Amino acid sequence: MRDNPISATVDFEADGIQHGYLKVPYSGDDSAWGAVMIPITVAKHGKGPTALLTGANHGDEYEGPIALWSLANSLNPDDIQGRVIIIPAMNYPAFRAGKRTSWIDGGNMNRVFPGNPNGNITEIIADYFSRTLLPLADYVVDIHSGGKTLQFVPFAAAHILEDKAQQARCVAAMEAFNAPYSVMLLELDAVHMYDTAAENQGKIFVSTEIGGGGSADATSAAIAKRGVDNILKHAQILSGEAAKTESIQIDMPDGRCFTTCKHSGLLEMQFNLGDTIKKGDVIALIYDVERTGKKPVEYHAEIDGILVGRHYPCLTKPGDNLAVIGKLN
Repeated sequence: MRDNPISATVDFEADGIQHGYLKVPYSGDDSAWGAVMIPITVAKHGKGPTALLTGANHGDEYEGPIALWSLANSLNPDDIQGRVIIIPAMNYPAFRAGKRTSWIDGGNMNRVFPGNPNGNITEIIADYFSRTLLPLADYVVDIHSGGKTLQFVPFAAAHILEDKAQQARCVAAMEAFNAPYSVMLLELDAVHMYDTAAENQGKIFVSTEIGGGGSADATSAAIAKRGVDNILKHAQILSGEAAKTESIQIDMPDGRCFTTCKHSGLLEMQFNLGDTIKKGDVIALIYDVERTGKKPVEYHAEIDGILVGRHYPCLTKPGDNLAVIGKLN
């Protein structure tokens, strides 16, 4: 396998703070001998663990970029013990286009890991994370939100892992993030996710889903900022006590948590995010928009729990994820 073509303008081993770029060679209609320049900040002071912090793995999710650009502006290396690597917009082409996926190659960053140094731009970036950045890290935090098509209660997440000691470390970090909800998250397709790449390397990994709808508000941004600060304190990279508020514990036992749409039409949700739901409840109606006088299709909950996620646009099609129900733990 060839070396990754990305070059960094920062020195990951130097003390102090550096603001630079990951330079990804790119030749396109807009720039024949160009490069994608991904902003990066590295802060290091003495010996200690490394935290790798990322946002905009999907380009239309904004709490991560807000929290991490803010942190890059405020972090004082004299206040840390260890190293912090900040990449506010992991899929930078997608972020600049305001899209979930890259405008250059259509790549979904969170579905191409471990990546490929001989592949397209998205695969090259993923390979650089897999073979260069993840090996440097002890703690990995990837801040997601719902993007334009989903909306969630604000939660931090960990996964069920074969290595129970590693899982316990991930759960402890998730709880330290201290989002309003803490979820043992069941992924629909985890094979090529960044999460899986990090966990396969034994890292302490925390993901989130904070808000959604393709924007961010003061509350969701504050949750992301506080969570990152808490993780750095949990890792003892920053000193001080992490902020603690109540976090509702949620489990996702199996595929019944997900309600998949089978109809095109107009969505009317019957519950709000955070509401308690009983098995059999009508959670959504889909109206036929091509005619009037036809009863809407009812979608029923398959388990008891609370509504942790929902389809955000009101127009639906077969295959859309209408609702996500989690069980109180």
